Amino acid sequence: MAGSSPAYCGGDANGGEAAAEKHKTVAASLGFDILLWIPEIIAFVLSGSITLFADVMKCGNEILATFFALLILIRMRRGDRFCYDYGMGKFETSTRFITGAVMMVSILIITYSALTRIYNPEPVGIEGAMIGIPLMLVTAIIDTYLWQKNYRVSLHDPSPIMESQWRLRRAKAFADVSVLLALVLSFLLGNHALSVYIDPAASFIIIGFLILAGYREISSSLPDIFDKTLCEELQIVILRHLATSYDRYHEFHGVRSRRSGSRIYIEIFLGFDPDQKMGDVQDFIDSLKQSLEAEIPGSEVFVIPKRR
Repeated sequence: MAGSSPAYCGGDANGGEAAAEKHKTVAASLGFDILLWIPEIIAFVLSGSITLFADVMKCGNEILATFFALLILIRMRRGDRFCYDYGMGKFETSTRFITGAVMMVSILIITYSALTRIYNPEPVGIEGAMIGIPLMLVTAIIDTYLWQKNYRVSLHDPSPIMESQWRLRRAKAFADVSVLLALVLSFLLGNHALSVYIDPAASFIIIGFLILAGYREISSSLPDIFDKTLCEELQIVILRHLATSYDRYHEFHGVRSRRSGSRIYIEIFLGFDPDQKMGDVQDFIDSLKQSLEAEIPGSEVFVIPKRR
């Protein structure tokens, strides 16, 4: 029935193979993050580098974001245990908001540490730098590879999870290069008096990446959390279809919509002539539903007969 509520109770709507590929890619990303995070923490402790400290905090946030993404994918694949009327979109959006909030807290901690180091400069420890330089080189190569891999998966099967993952990897790759350059310059220019300021100054580059990432996570999640209506372009598409079929329904009572992850749920309330045959009404509902879903990717349209 066209007016029935949408239901999601199962795995990835795009198929088990696509879901498995997403799961495998995100799981590999999380594994690499944790594997490389531990020696980076050791390098920070030995070197005292504020730039490495900022990157350790940033990587901690990224591990959190990747863990949430993996948790969502696991739940989507275990559809027999988790059933939601509108899919996992709200859970995904909420975790993005939480990740963005954690990033903002990290920014405050890193900024305080960087300013403290500027007022009380210290040279970067040689032992930590010797570990950090090759480590960041390897990390940059791995993150660049994961950036490209996640991007290809996102192109093949678009979803908010994979889009956020490839963007996260892209930002991480650029941040890795920034940390690498800061360590190399601090090591090579160690005899210069101003070299002690290279490390805290470079940490502000990491802060910049965190600000952009945190703002993107929070700003992109708030509209979905509060069920913001569709953009004007999509509303015009709906109204255009209704206008071309004005003679097939009697009254227009409004449109209600919401997003849930990559899905768009649209409910259209129409009134029909009481003398109109139910078969004709259902034919029109099916036709309107099919035409709108064809023009609005990722949408599910529900036409609901209603009296004033």
